[in-house]
Amino acid sequence: MAFSRICVVLLLGVFLSGLNASRLVLNQELSNLFDELWRLDTNRMTPGVDYTISVQGRAGFVSPGSTVVLDHASLPLFSNVNELKMRNTTTFLRLLRLLDNYERATGVAERVTAEELTETNLFLDAILQTEVMKRTHRYLVSKGQSSTILRHFKSQLRLIWFHLYHRQRNTGPDSCGFEHVFVGELKSSTEITGFHNWIQFYMQEKGGLLDYKGYKAREHDLPDEDDHVASLQFSWHSVVKPVGSSFIGTSPEFEMAVFTVIFLMNTERSTTVLVNIDQCQMELVVIRHGRSLGTAYPKLLSSNSRHIAPQS
Repeated sequence: MAFSRICVVLLLGVFLSGLNASRLVLNQELSNLFDELWRLDTNRMTPGVDYTISVQGRAGFVSPGSTVVLDHASLPLFSNVNELKMRNTTTFLRLLRLLDNYERATGVAERVTAEELTETNLFLDAILQTEVMKRTHRYLVSKGQSSTILRHFKSQLRLIWFHLYHRQRNTGPDSCGFEHVFVGELKSSTEITGFHNWIQFYMQEKGGLLDYKGYKAREHDLPDEDDHVASLQFSWHSVVKPVGSSFIGTSPEFEMAVFTVIFLMNTERSTTVLVNIDQCQMELVVIRHGRSLGTAYPKLLSSNSRHIAPQS
């Protein structure tokens, strides 16, 4: 009996230590860096000024592959976006030109034209000229993760984000990190994968191809209309995504910068870091596909400084 009790205690200790080991610790270095990038992101849209969202109702449970879902949002998510500013901002404009370059369905080989290659090249040139990406480059150089030569860094970004690979076998290269994260994909016409960018969300919603169904959040945590990250339920081309998270209002260079840093600073297939950015605490998830990006997205944990304990 005594031996059995000792075994139970030891097993319980191993279990509890495993739980503690799995808890994320705030990455202060990356929090400081990403907070700096946030301040440098002068192309970022301002809530209530450059765009307005209406979060409406809390979405219910939906199983993957469903085509029928209760709509808890009778209105679009975006009631207003300053498209004039968007189209007068080089990185936004060049991002918009990339959004129609991809086949939605996985398993369908991508055919890249000379014009599309030029558009990708111009987009990379544009983000590399921003202070956000310049600071990102300096950080990665300081960590030995990038060359000081700008064209080599540009090649890194192209490999991480735009290199085509097989997401489904028995076909030609059918996907890349940029398509998955910024554009979204349909798997077997029954599942939305990726689709973690607010600009694509707005453009598809405006075009009548996407229907916002409501927000997803814990019972005690109501989203604010100026939150930097949102978890959303929506249908796209009549397929439902039960929940998808994305930054809101950020520039494309900011999103590519933070996920590129996490990608290059880690070698695990799946990496999750806990960071504070501006007034928000979030997890940033990056999953590799060989030497390229498989997916990347944020998960909001707390906003408007709710994660900061009050001073006694």
